[in-house]
Amino acid sequence: MLPGAGQALMVRQTLTGGRRAAWAGIAGTATGLVIWTTAAAAGLSALILANPAAYTIIRAAGGAVLAVLGLSTLLSLRKKTPAAADPAPAPAGWGGYLAGLATNLGNPKAGVFAISLLPQFVTADGPVFLSSLALGALWALVTACWYVLFTWAVNRGRSFATRPAVHRRLQAVTGGVLVLLGVAVAAGA
Repeated sequence: MLPGAGQALMVRQTLTGGRRAAWAGIAGTATGLVIWTTAAAAGLSALILANPAAYTIIRAAGGAVLAVLGLSTLLSLRKKTPAAADPAPAPAGWGGYLAGLATNLGNPKAGVFAISLLPQFVTADGPVFLSSLALGALWALVTACWYVLFTWAVNRGRSFATRPAVHRRLQAVTGGVLVLLGVAVAAGA
């Protein structure tokens, strides 16, 4: 629940695309968490320990996704007078889903959580793989519920946030945060 790439994406999706775009992003994020969990349960941590280049590739791709989202947000600021509604709508539907999925899969924080923290809570009594998947599904559900509440709050403040001056500042901050996070992720910071 710590502020990061996921929350920056949710703010962007909510302010520029509304509830539909935010919910699509939430669905993509939850899918990403289930994928991370499944990969961890299937032995991703062993693969990464055996091949550090694999982690470098995942990290670099995730950083690139975040930086591209941030740059597209910053480039939309070049328009002279943004409309109160939205100068560059966030993708809804499949586009919003893919933005949430790519942001989550490119987020090393989610990968580290799935690979290092979740296995500590898996019971040795019973099916380890299924227990891991159940924990991952619970993680995805809790995260989705948090994002629904978070985007609801952002949407409630949308009339204030979509005022042209405030909207431009929020776009600049959100875009800048996404670019900085992308660079930090790619650099391994």
